[in-house]
Amino acid sequence: MDTTLVIMAAGIGSRFGGGIKQLEPVGPSGEIIMDYSIYDACRAGFNKVICIIRKDIEEDFRRIIGNRIERIVDTSYAFQEIRSLPVRRDDFADRKKPWGTGQAVLSIAPLLRTPFVVINADDYYGREGFALLHRYITDTMSAGDGILDCAMAGFMLKNTLSDNGGVTRGVCRTDPEGYLKAVTETFEIERVQEAMEGTDAKGSRVNLSEDTVVSMNMWALPAEFIAVLQDGFPEFLEGLEKGDQKSEYLLPSVIDSCIQSGKARVRVLPTEEKWFGVTYKEDKESVVRSIRSLIEKGVYPSCLYPGTDA
Repeated sequence: MDTTLVIMAAGIGSRFGGGIKQLEPVGPSGEIIMDYSIYDACRAGFNKVICIIRKDIEEDFRRIIGNRIERIVDTSYAFQEIRSLPVRRDDFADRKKPWGTGQAVLSIAPLLRTPFVVINADDYYGREGFALLHRYITDTMSAGDGILDCAMAGFMLKNTLSDNGGVTRGVCRTDPEGYLKAVTETFEIERVQEAMEGTDAKGSRVNLSEDTVVSMNMWALPAEFIAVLQDGFPEFLEGLEKGDQKSEYLLPSVIDSCIQSGKARVRVLPTEEKWFGVTYKEDKESVVRSIRSLIEKGVYPSCLYPGTDA
C-alpha cells in the first residue's frame, strides 16, 4: 500500500532570528531535522514524500536536502504561495505572511493520491510516531462509513518544551475510547517554577498538567481530507475583515471543526518520544546534542545516507 509523508517546510521562521531554520544542519554529516524524519518514515513503511516549500527557497532546499532524498525515496514538491487563493481578495495584496498550515496542505492537492501523514519540517518526532501512524493507515483506517477516519500522534506536554522560550501546542481532550474530542491552540507555553502555563486564544493565562496530551501537527489523514480543505478555505477567506494580515487557515482548527460537526473522527495514538526542534535560534545547540546522544545509543547511524552528501 502506498503511503505519503507530507513535510510542511514553507514557514518563515521569524522567531528563529532570520535564515531558513528548516535547513540548518544538526547532524554530524550535515543532516538536517527533516533527514531524520524522512529516515524514520521510510523505516516505518512510507514510500512517497511531498515537501511543501516556497518558491524563494526552492534552490536552497534542493541543494541542501532535495537532491539527496530524491535518490532515496519518491519525492515531489508543492509550493505554498500567499497569492494562491480560491477567491479574489485584492484587499490582501500587501499580506506578507503565508496563510497557515491548512493552506500549506491544500497545496499538495494535485500531487496526492494516497493516505498521508503530515508533519512540520523543523520538529523532531522520533521513530515511534511514524510507526504508529503508518500502522494505523495500513491496518485500521477505514473508508466506508462516510466519516473521515484520521489519527494523530499524542505527545506529552512535558516532552515538547523549549528551554529558550514559550511554545505553541494544540492541547487535546480525548474521550474514554481514545478519540479526540477537541484540540485547542495554546500559546507561549512554558514551565513556571513547578507548574506549566500557557495563553489561550483570548489572551488569558491557563494552567496545564505536564502530562497533558498535545498535538505536534503529526496527523494521519485520508486523501479525501483534501476536499475538506478545498471547501473550507474560501469560507475562511470570506469571513476575514478587510486587510487582515494575521489570521491563518490552521490545520488543527479545520480538524477540530470536522470533529465537532461529525465529519471526522481522530484516534489519538500516545507516544513517549521526546520532541526537539529549532523554534528559537538558541535551540540549535541542544538539538545537535540530542542527535549526538541518539547516535551514541544506536538509534541512528553517524551518516544517515552513505554515498550521499549527508
